[in-house]
Amino acid sequence: MSGSSLFRTFAKGTDPALTTKGTNCVIYTRVSSKEQADKNLSLETQQKACNLYAQKHGYNILEHFGGTYESAQTDERKEFTAMISYVKRSKSKVSYILVYSLERFSRNDNSIWLTNQLRALGIEIVSVTQPIDTSNPSGQLQQKMLFLFGEFDNQLRKQKCVAGMKEMLLRGYWPAHPPMGYDTMRSHGEQKIFINEKGQLIRQAFHWKAHEGLSNEQIRMRLGRMGLRIHKQRLTEIFRNPFYCGLLTHNMLDGQVVEGKHEKMISKTLFLQVNDLIAKHTQGYRVVEENDALPLKRFLHCANCGKMLRGYEVKKKGIHYYKCCTQGCNNNKNANQLNDRFASVLDYFNLDYTSDVMERFIDQMDATYNQMTRDNTDERQLARKRLDEIDKKLDRYEERFMDEEITKEQYKKFGEKLVAEKQEIEKALNMATGQKSNLEKYMGLAINFASKLRFSWVNGDYTLKQNIQFLLFPKGISYDRSTDKCRTTQINSVFLYIAYLQQIISKKRRGIPELNLDYASLSSLVAGAGLEPTTFGL
Repeated sequence: MSGSSLFRTFAKGTDPALTTKGTNCVIYTRVSSKEQADKNLSLETQQKACNLYAQKHGYNILEHFGGTYESAQTDERKEFTAMISYVKRSKSKVSYILVYSLERFSRNDNSIWLTNQLRALGIEIVSVTQPIDTSNPSGQLQQKMLFLFGEFDNQLRKQKCVAGMKEMLLRGYWPAHPPMGYDTMRSHGEQKIFINEKGQLIRQAFHWKAHEGLSNEQIRMRLGRMGLRIHKQRLTEIFRNPFYCGLLTHNMLDGQVVEGKHEKMISKTLFLQVNDLIAKHTQGYRVVEENDALPLKRFLHCANCGKMLRGYEVKKKGIHYYKCCTQGCNNNKNANQLNDRFASVLDYFNLDYTSDVMERFIDQMDATYNQMTRDNTDERQLARKRLDEIDKKLDRYEERFMDEEITKEQYKKFGEKLVAEKQEIEKALNMATGQKSNLEKYMGLAINFASKLRFSWVNGDYTLKQNIQFLLFPKGISYDRSTDKCRTTQINSVFLYIAYLQQIISKKRRGIPELNLDYASLSSLVAGAGLEPTTFGL
């Protein structure tokens, strides 16, 4: 026996001959919605592709997982969790998890971490439509990039979905399943939310609470005897939900309350009675609905407690007021006075519709647009340069393959990587491309709107007034009764520039006194990158 063989038992590491990669695998298929089952990405299509791949590479299929509708945005999926548990328990047997594409496996930022955990157990994720050699750092990086693009795509979809849901809410339509007591149906392409049998009982519960003075427990017991069993916490949630009186509230509405298009179960007065709101107002005024006399409602904030100011009318005087309902704030103000002052503030942002102003303003808007998109232009130029380099390399690899300088496997290996990179760059270019074809049209619309800003606000309905208010002051305005001053953390930079431009042309460089801005501070705000909170008197 040789001397070195005596010490082999002390050697570190694993003999390569003993670490040959296995051939056992599991298959995971998934669609995120029932509609996808009818498309090319159906479960059957995925299953067939995975089976063919396993057969081609000599893999032994141990189990099949998935085959159902599961979202890849979360890893708390029943079939997915069962598959991960299985491969971890069988880590000495399973070497691969076959999926149709990496996005079928996972589309969140947890995917990279999970892939590393599985790789540490000797298990690789294999996409049959995205062949990647993950035995080297380059392949692992490419796989991670695909996971990241999947997460990025998810975020884009979420952003579009949230924007669509918010727009739907603003139009008065509820984008989710309605609360208890309602059912949903679609008629002629339009959503219809109507009261069901449970809703009839819930309507009676509101009347019992308001007119008979029953406790929630008494109401719950009475509903139970009529066949509607409901938990006490759920009953409280129902009584506090303005959906039942026809109003929509949602986190996406940023504090706004919108009149809904659905069928009202009770009146707004009854809802307030149930929540003991009307009883608290004993000074001769009443809670009012959204109306043109109170356009700054839900726009003004209390400077003391931060809550939104409510609106009410003193019946004896016929005068509307804004008021903070927090006890001790004493923050109230005559609505007509605040409305008139706000209208005067709009004069500073009202674009003077003259030829000289229009010409200069359009030039500035065009220059600002070009400056904002300059970085994107540079990035697009670099991306196109890289695309040209990839095309040249692909042509070179093809020539070398035709001249038999490289093998078919080498040509395929390098070519597929370059093609994948090219596709990703083209995808990014499509997303970053800024088109100016409609720029003049949009500038014309903006100028027309800005030229009659005060007129539109004074003569518009409640919704239009609210839109204009939040357009100029996105964070709203806080009001302090003790100083009769207001404060805002953000002013729309476009309209701030309009005010500045007006004063240059008219040579009335006095700033905006109502906003506590002199001309010098106004100039610095327009030229600067940000806008500090300003104090002004409405």
